Amino acid sequence: MTITTESTSANESADGKEPAISVRNLWKIFGPTPNGVVGTPFAELSRTDLLKETGCVAAVRDVSFDVADGEVFVVMGLSGSGKSTLVRCLTRLIEPTSGQVLIEGEDVLAASASRLRQLRRTKFSMVFQHFGLLPHRSIIDNIAYSLEVNGMKKDKRHARANEVIELVGLTGYANHYPEQLSGGMQQRVGLARALAVNPEVMFLDEPFSALDPLIRRDMQNEIVRLHHDLNTTMVFITHDLAEAMRVGDRIAIMRDGAMVQIGTPTELVLNPADDYVADFTNDIPKSHVLCVQDIARPIGDRSASTTQPIESDVIVRSVMHRIMSDPDPIKVIKNGQVVGVVGREELTTVFADDVKKELTA
Repeated sequence: MTITTESTSANESADGKEPAISVRNLWKIFGPTPNGVVGTPFAELSRTDLLKETGCVAAVRDVSFDVADGEVFVVMGLSGSGKSTLVRCLTRLIEPTSGQVLIEGEDVLAASASRLRQLRRTKFSMVFQHFGLLPHRSIIDNIAYSLEVNGMKKDKRHARANEVIELVGLTGYANHYPEQLSGGMQQRVGLARALAVNPEVMFLDEPFSALDPLIRRDMQNEIVRLHHDLNTTMVFITHDLAEAMRVGDRIAIMRDGAMVQIGTPTELVLNPADDYVADFTNDIPKSHVLCVQDIARPIGDRSASTTQPIESDVIVRSVMHRIMSDPDPIKVIKNGQVVGVVGREELTTVFADDVKKELTA
């Protein structure tokens, strides 16, 4: 059985609209002669050879991609792949060597120092792995700090801070201090602070990697919930593929400063661009990623089960036992319309290993 997936180009937004973020030919070279690399034969050298020949390191190498409005775009890779440098270049915490970064149509790299400060205060926010909370300020004042910097009066900024306190599940903790909160709660404060300015874009640089596994999962759920409620565009950096699969609409995998592949979780699992990507996705069961619609067949002349249909966007794993226990294929519906059927044949063809694990669990 052949499964096809619809690829989303790195050069167009997921829905065909004007992208929220557009990155073109972005480079960041560290070393003595950064401007002597881009556009020269040195740019074609491997990272090791470039360092040997010039003393320079290409931390970000000719990167181009778009992020659609309201999309969670995950960038992942091993340590040293360039993902954290990339996100800092997008916000100019690190100055890129060359390229273009447009956020909501505005060229961030061309912005003056004063305009850049304004953009950071109003248009985009950043959440770091280390929370950076002010220990002498209460939670409400930590969250309201960005609004204070913007000149908002105390009563208004506290009103807004209380709104986001409720949004991130910290009701009742407004007058506490950071040291009185757990690590997960402190990270919620960091999220609330970033959300307080109602940003159009959020950048999150491995925000949960310092947290315990259970707290980390809770925070991943929080990101999914907040994105569902607010539809904010997010660029999320992680080295954890399971986390990327959980929170991301699309995932970009980096190696040695370059983008290796950009795609949906389904595309990466089913159609890895090379062995490097395949190694990343090898331990992710397909049934945890694919939706029922990804494996459904046309109903044709097959007799279908009379049981309750399955919605097309349901993850296969959650209905695997039901499909395997029904002797007839089950109808798959989307927006109330039958779009196909799925049965034992589809599961055993596509998920042979996954089915064995699930049915013997």
